[in-house]
Amino acid sequence: MRESARFVDGYLLALLARASHAASAGFHARLKARGVAVPVWRVLATLEGAGQGVTVGELAETCLMQQPTMSKLLDRMEADGSVRRQRQGRTMCILLTAPGAALAAELVAEARTHEAALLARHAAAAPALKALLRDIAG
Repeated sequence: MRESARFVDGYLLALLARASHAASAGFHARLKARGVAVPVWRVLATLEGAGQGVTVGELAETCLMQQPTMSKLLDRMEADGSVRRQRQGRTMCILLTAPGAALAAELVAEARTHEAALLARHAAAAPALKALLRDIAG
């Protein structure tokens, strides 16, 4: 295959963005079919297994959102019964409710299946790829 002359075709950041979009498309379509918005999925996935909860700031950072936008999303998620706020000392943490935890568990199982199918095409490279991406993400 001939190397492209276009800068963007070899630019790491563009490649990461395009790869993320391509890898996510199928799973995001499943979320949409279930009526779950991608930002809601990100919150559920972040809180799944986070026993003592996560602060709004940590959620915003992990879910790639501004804190005020995250707060509004959490207001909606609290109103629909999937999360709750709990004061822990001077910190406010967000935790999954029982219905939220059930939905998160279902979606995480689907996400793991989706990821496994994606990584199966590159099984030998998967551990190194994940390690590299964790290093880049900081």
